[in-house]
Amino acid sequence: MRAVLEEKLSRFEELEQLLMDPDVQANSSRIAAVAREHGSLAKLATKYRRFKDLNEQIRDAVEMIEGNDPELRELAEAEVGDLRTERERFWEDLLDMTIGGEEANRARCIMEIRAGTGGDEAALFARDLYDMYRRYAESKGWKIEVMGANPTDMGGFKEISIAVEGEGVFRELQFESGGHRVQRVPETEAKGRIHTSAATVAVMAEPEDVEIEISPEDYRTDKFHASGPGGQHVNKTESAIRLTHYDSGIVVQCQDEKSQHKNLAKALRVLKTRLYERRKEEEQKKRSDERRSKIGSGDRSQRIRTYNFPENRLTDHRIGLTLYKLDTILQGNVAPVIDALLEYERQEQRTAFGTIE
Repeated sequence: MRAVLEEKLSRFEELEQLLMDPDVQANSSRIAAVAREHGSLAKLATKYRRFKDLNEQIRDAVEMIEGNDPELRELAEAEVGDLRTERERFWEDLLDMTIGGEEANRARCIMEIRAGTGGDEAALFARDLYDMYRRYAESKGWKIEVMGANPTDMGGFKEISIAVEGEGVFRELQFESGGHRVQRVPETEAKGRIHTSAATVAVMAEPEDVEIEISPEDYRTDKFHASGPGGQHVNKTESAIRLTHYDSGIVVQCQDEKSQHKNLAKALRVLKTRLYERRKEEEQKKRSDERRSKIGSGDRSQRIRTYNFPENRLTDHRIGLTLYKLDTILQGNVAPVIDALLEYERQEQRTAFGTIE
């Protein structure tokens, strides 16, 4: 984790130089992207820089205390206690800010929810998950934007992709990635039997423009007519967009906007995010032993949680958490679950950080 903090500080200082570069200042889109990335790193980088300064000051004070000059020793002894108290406060702040690793402080992420096994019931469950996260985001004052959706005739979603923006979004939502299982009696079940169905959630940090650069030559663009649930034709113009990235084979489709340009802009955001996520996964494989926490893998195939309607129970299998208030959680009160996951990761982070020196 120290290595990650050093990288972030180094990148922040590099961006500080770029902001003063006349060539960058002359390019409006470039300066905007650099300024945005600089702003996203500022809080963590400046805090870590101050933490390092405090460590240096404490080392100097200790040398004075161990030295032969009584006047300097007296001054250092009076100062070192306050320095250590301040360093401890910055240490705790850094622990909190780095929960979830190097992407912890991203202010934008993209969440994809897909219906799994269970047919229409799985699609309805995907809709329930979307509504749950939407309400939670609204309670936090975060901005939500639907990037693409594939609705069903019964009001569910085969899949839906949303962008979420606001302070702490990725830090709080990242542990929602994985398989979600629901146990309940479907409305169409005449005999009252409990059915089990599933949905998967993927939460991906959205990169800054300067982190992922792609050109039109890197992907194929297909334009087609947008359609509604069940294939209903809802648009007579070719406003829908499908992008196919040549190297990775990633396919992104957006059709929710009436404007072709808006759909293209959304599709590019999702494509960049998926490419960034893939690159991140490849890097994590190279240093897989660095992530000790069992809650941070983000693997969609991993079943992370069960929603049991008859018992009004939610169970998160990764940390052994069980809450008997599923009804309020689905209404957007996800904080007890998210807080428990963050606290678990906080304890893991203490171990990963090593000593305070």
